[in-house]
Amino acid sequence: MTRPHRKARPAPRHRPPLAPYYQLPATNYCRQNRRPAAFPAPCPPAMRLTFPSLREIAAGPEEIVWTDATALTVENLRAAYRTGIFPWPSLPGELIPWCSPDPRAVLVFDELTPGRTLEKTVRRGGLTFTIDRAFSSVIAACAAAPRPGQDGTWIAPAIIAAYTALHHAGVAHSVEVWRDKKLIGGLYGVDAGGVFCGESMFHHEPNASKLAIIHLTQHLASRGSSWMDIQQLTPHMQRLGAREVPRERYLAALERELTTARALF
Repeated sequence: MTRPHRKARPAPRHRPPLAPYYQLPATNYCRQNRRPAAFPAPCPPAMRLTFPSLREIAAGPEEIVWTDATALTVENLRAAYRTGIFPWPSLPGELIPWCSPDPRAVLVFDELTPGRTLEKTVRRGGLTFTIDRAFSSVIAACAAAPRPGQDGTWIAPAIIAAYTALHHAGVAHSVEVWRDKKLIGGLYGVDAGGVFCGESMFHHEPNASKLAIIHLTQHLASRGSSWMDIQQLTPHMQRLGAREVPRERYLAALERELTTARALF
């Protein structure tokens, strides 16, 4: 769920000079530069983005559009997650690609494999779990978490500000793990309209972030959910039972969940 720095991910699949969905009628949708080797042109500042349909995204490239940080509005972020898209920044100040990776990583709750160590930690007690009690502290800790092999963090100040605004709008949420009133682990993510999309997590004690995942899955299951989006598969999440699925299958499942109007929080 803690997605890698964008430069650390595998090279994107071949991107045609002009993807079909850039030809949609929406006048405020950014067009890709026609030169095959060029990046898409950025959108004008603070533009309201109109995204393609789920079916069109399933057949298109992984990078949907590039913008600057002013496009990270509550309205744009809410619309993006509901179409299986999320911003994937690289370094502060660079243009931000809004992506729909293929394949997509998910965690199905029935396939969760916490292992004996986590089960013993839970039984040992002494921990307190909360939801949305310390969002600002959680996202700040995620931004400060060390990432071996990566140059800095993609959780720049603009990302923190954008997702904090999304939290105040009731769309982004956090899970906290406490020991003796000290925050030792947690995660944050986005409610995409019935599907939780994990963004990042951190730990100050061994396994604290995994315990946050377990608490979150129990909470989501109590609300009728059976899976969550973790975007990119990491060894950390793979050990918990997460796996990759084709983007087309992920988007079809997201579309089904959107029809339930399920309240997760």
